Amino acid sequence: MSTLKPEVSSHDHIQGAASAAITIVEFGDYQCPYCGDAYPIVKEIQDAFGDQIRLAFRNFPLQESHEFAYGAAVAAEAAALQDKFWEMHDALYENQYRINADLFEELAETIGLDLERFQQDVEAANVKQKVEADFESGVRSGVNGTPSFYVNGTKFDGNASDLYQMLKESTS
Repeated sequence: MSTLKPEVSSHDHIQGAASAAITIVEFGDYQCPYCGDAYPIVKEIQDAFGDQIRLAFRNFPLQESHEFAYGAAVAAEAAALQDKFWEMHDALYENQYRINADLFEELAETIGLDLERFQQDVEAANVKQKVEADFESGVRSGVNGTPSFYVNGTKFDGNASDLYQMLKESTS
């Protein structure tokens, strides 16, 4: 059984109450079509379960398969430095169909980032280290593809739809 390493902490991007009974960690790749398919289902899970769950997202860019995945993860982390991680996360998935090297700055402008700071931050070592730390966490946790979900620290075997179904059954 694969377990999450390290546990969710203040280093993670988290939505939801700290008191939530269920913590879901998603390892995702912004260019992965399966992650793109999972994105609206994860949103639906958040809407349906509200305060019962908290969601953390960790970057797991599959650079060999997806040319822009690493750049997208770096863009999201750079946005996080301006407290706009989730806005960039959502914008990347909502614009996944047109992902390319020019998209990141356009989205940064759209979500209201300070562009000069964003341009500096995407080059910053600490931003790249955060992406690499997330990736390393995935490797240590047994991630073998994206998206991968961990529920309360244990790897969930299935996709976002399976996860939604399991949550419906376990909370009813």
